[in-house]
Amino acid sequence: MSTKEQHHKLIILGSGPAGLTAAIYAARAILEPVVVSGREAGGQLMITSDVENYPGFPEGIMGPEMMDLLRAQATRFGTEFFSGDVVDVDLSERPFKLTLENKDTLSCDSLIISTGASARWLGMDSEKEFSGKGVSACATCDGFFFRDQDVAVVGGGDTALEEALYLANICKSVTLIHRRDEFRGSKIMQKRAINHEKISIFWNTVVEEVLGDPKAGMTSLKVKNVKNQEVTEHPITGLFVAIGHTPNTKLFKGKLNLNENGYVKVTPGTTYTSVEGVFASGDVQDHVYRQAVTAAGTGCMAAIDAERWLAEQNG
Repeated sequence: MSTKEQHHKLIILGSGPAGLTAAIYAARAILEPVVVSGREAGGQLMITSDVENYPGFPEGIMGPEMMDLLRAQATRFGTEFFSGDVVDVDLSERPFKLTLENKDTLSCDSLIISTGASARWLGMDSEKEFSGKGVSACATCDGFFFRDQDVAVVGGGDTALEEALYLANICKSVTLIHRRDEFRGSKIMQKRAINHEKISIFWNTVVEEVLGDPKAGMTSLKVKNVKNQEVTEHPITGLFVAIGHTPNTKLFKGKLNLNENGYVKVTPGTTYTSVEGVFASGDVQDHVYRQAVTAAGTGCMAAIDAERWLAEQNG
């Protein structure tokens, strides 16, 4: 049957922890959900090696393996999956209409948006080469692996300052690398970072290259002072890139209420968006915690919100 002819009670966009948890709950509520998994099925955990902080896995678990388990669980209860991306959405009336890459369309009575957010990277080849082998975009996810080591954080906003302070409790030393001569973060966070005995700051500095053995891991970091062009190398075994995240909400600009940074606005304490029947879960609406477990929690909330909302419509 062509997707052009298909209508569904509930469609979930995204197949990370939020989307798959929403699918598990929705499928068990007999909503027969459809997950459009996107080109990067599984979300950010697909490029995460060891996940040690998700409850229930005392020995840790590899990110891709965890996503395979969540997908299998959603499939067991009857979730249907479509691969590929949605290229257009019409939320102006119900049923909502979604256009896929191959120009087929899906329609649905309710929609859960779990498209996540993408970490911004510096754009270096060596950064990609050492991703998961010394380079990370999440201190609370990976900081534990670098305990008692010398690490660096790149960035100048609150996220970078928070990551540096968090890492200072775990690591031997933290070097904050910022391309300007003052931070953009809040004054209180700046003061804490500048005054911390374990944190040193490289002002007017950019990262040039991550060095080491791609198999064994990162061993040092090459940086350049943008004022005098001096290039230096430092024995650093972990690099945390904290220059922000971009929520995957391009599809929804002008169609849903987004905040100034592009995250979907939800009614506090719920997953309700500005359009009735549309819900949002995971990192697409959370710029604070950005953890697999919190994403899964809001995925559960979105499925329950959608189930109750659909019941009201049919009541």
